Amino acid sequence: MEGLLINAVIRELAGRLPLKSLGWAFPDEGTAALLLEGVGNLVLRYRPPHPLLTVEPGRLEGEARTPFQRLLEARCKGRLLEVQQLKLDRVVFLEFEGEKGFVDVAPTRLVFELTGRNANLMVCDREGQILGIDRPVTPAINRFRELLPGLPYTPPPPYQKLDPRTLQPEELTPFVGQTLAQLLQHLDGVGKELGAELVRRAQMSPQTVLTAEHLPLIHRVIHNLVERSGERTELSEGLRQAWAQEEAEALRKPLREALQRQIKTLQARLQDYQKALERLEEAERLRGWGDLLMAYGPQIPPGPVARLQDFSGQPVEIPLEKGLSPIQTATRFYQRAKRLEANAEKALELIPQTEAQIEGLWAELRRLEELSRDELRAEGRKLREKGPQIGLRFKSPGGFEVWVGRSSKENDLLTRMAHSEDLWFHTQGLPGSHVILRTQGQPAALPDLLYAAQLAAYHSKARGEKNVPVDYTAKKHVWRPRKAAPGQVLYTQGKTLFVDAEPPEG
Repeated sequence: MEGLLINAVIRELAGRLPLKSLGWAFPDEGTAALLLEGVGNLVLRYRPPHPLLTVEPGRLEGEARTPFQRLLEARCKGRLLEVQQLKLDRVVFLEFEGEKGFVDVAPTRLVFELTGRNANLMVCDREGQILGIDRPVTPAINRFRELLPGLPYTPPPPYQKLDPRTLQPEELTPFVGQTLAQLLQHLDGVGKELGAELVRRAQMSPQTVLTAEHLPLIHRVIHNLVERSGERTELSEGLRQAWAQEEAEALRKPLREALQRQIKTLQARLQDYQKALERLEEAERLRGWGDLLMAYGPQIPPGPVARLQDFSGQPVEIPLEKGLSPIQTATRFYQRAKRLEANAEKALELIPQTEAQIEGLWAELRRLEELSRDELRAEGRKLREKGPQIGLRFKSPGGFEVWVGRSSKENDLLTRMAHSEDLWFHTQGLPGSHVILRTQGQPAALPDLLYAAQLAAYHSKARGEKNVPVDYTAKKHVWRPRKAAPGQVLYTQGKTLFVDAEPPEG
């Protein structure tokens, strides 16, 4: 954003200062919006390459998303007393009064550098010491100017250019014989966009060689540009549209990623359901083996393999489980076949439902790409109000909520979020989910305990096995050792339940 356009925004505010601040909003990670009473939003888009300072009506929304935004929200409080520009350079200082309260907030100065690819925003105290900065500048980035918390703020190097606000006709005389483009390079606050606008208003070419006759016209055009630089010409409107598109994309990105994650999860489930159908052949084979072992059981000699003839006279080799008799092995085969058939039956029911869900999410994704910036803000607000769900959620037979972690991070968060009297479940000696039965000290019946234990067994390395030991204890007896990774805990006063590692009924 060019110096004269910045100056137009500052002039718009100057006559109304000081202004009461109604708080900050953060539409995305690179934008801060200060709601000013009676004015609207003073929007600071501070991420490269197209920074912008503008006033927008209405009320923008969005919570602080980065540590710098949280610092900005906490330290830049109270009335906006003054907005100053360094000459016509792309550097703006915003002075905040601070706030009296239970904990006083000291006055601060917000420094906004709208310098293209080097754009930056920093919070300073009144003496100019940097308290926080969005993009720290180290000597490795700039050996002439270091910008880090704790250091005094150093403005960009000084320069000498003609100030178009106070320009006198005689100051243009040295440019006689030079091109209009060369003159534009010496005008403070005029960059590529405003330079093209000045050329358009003067109805000249940038390569026009200036004569003395041109100077009065050039002076009038420059004066007119200063007075009306904030007008939305085609070029400046194009810049605003580019910024609006960037903001819309920044709002759209997290919504798109959330939908894509849901689609990916459902596609993985769909693959599992397809595999369950494919394993029907395995179930048939297991039942056949079980029938043969039952028929020939007493005749089968000891060993790891039973070599038999099937009922059609074809030779068959059947692996026998160590330590089990042929009859016991046949029972195991029947149990495994029954589980595979049940999984296939459930998959037949869930496949069309899941396909419909995926198609609905794709339709939602297509709709998302067509939403306007305001509609995207509304969608983001709905998502924030709903809040992110951590872990899987179930209801036990007795009506208690049950939480199941899906990763080490979620295990850690759920355990820390639980009430001290909630019950914590985990498979004994095997990796798996932390499961929380949300009793908050109320007595839980055996069906509730078994329900939570079965979830813990199913969401563990023991999935599919029988008679899995699951320990449980009150959450207050669970702790994470010092320097342990998320999800790694120790516990005392545990009790043990033995359950099958299958999804509980319902």
